[in-house]
Amino acid sequence: MERRQRGVSAGLLLLLYQISQVGLQNIPSVTLGVLVLNIFLFLNPLRPLPEVCLSVNEAVHRKNWQRLLLAPFHHANDWHLYYNMISMLWKGIMLERKLKSIWFAYIIAVFSVLIGVVYMVLELLLVVILDDPSYEMNCGVGFSGVLFALKVLNNHYNPGRVSSVLGLPISSKYACWVELVAIHLISPG
Repeated sequence: MERRQRGVSAGLLLLLYQISQVGLQNIPSVTLGVLVLNIFLFLNPLRPLPEVCLSVNEAVHRKNWQRLLLAPFHHANDWHLYYNMISMLWKGIMLERKLKSIWFAYIIAVFSVLIGVVYMVLELLLVVILDDPSYEMNCGVGFSGVLFALKVLNNHYNPGRVSSVLGLPISSKYACWVELVAIHLISPG
């Protein structure tokens, strides 16, 4: 996990610029709330990243379950925040308008916790399958898992579309999976 600098930075300024270009009045309430919460916690983290990141060792073995709630809303650096929140902005606008705010808020809350559980289950499976206990120590933060789940949900509600992944046209039905592999290859951490 990269060391994060506090304060206003290029990624944060660019994010605020993008939000202003969309216009606060055009961003549905829950989406705006998620953006504000993530920006606020980036500028004022509840704890240092090593104390909020989610890992099998911390959450399961040490029973520090609050990390399930904290990890999704903390980001490693300004660019991590920028990319996640730009993605949230577009997915949130599309999905919140379609699903309405209360249902969308419920989905965000459930996905935020459920993604952490899935992450830990996958890490435990890697420990067992590969016989490598180091996977219990992998510690992650950020909203990427929730965004991936929202992308799958968005593809369900908007079938038949084509997305561009690294310049290649791919059916939206498969684009989220191709993006997941591409992200892992480009930025394995």
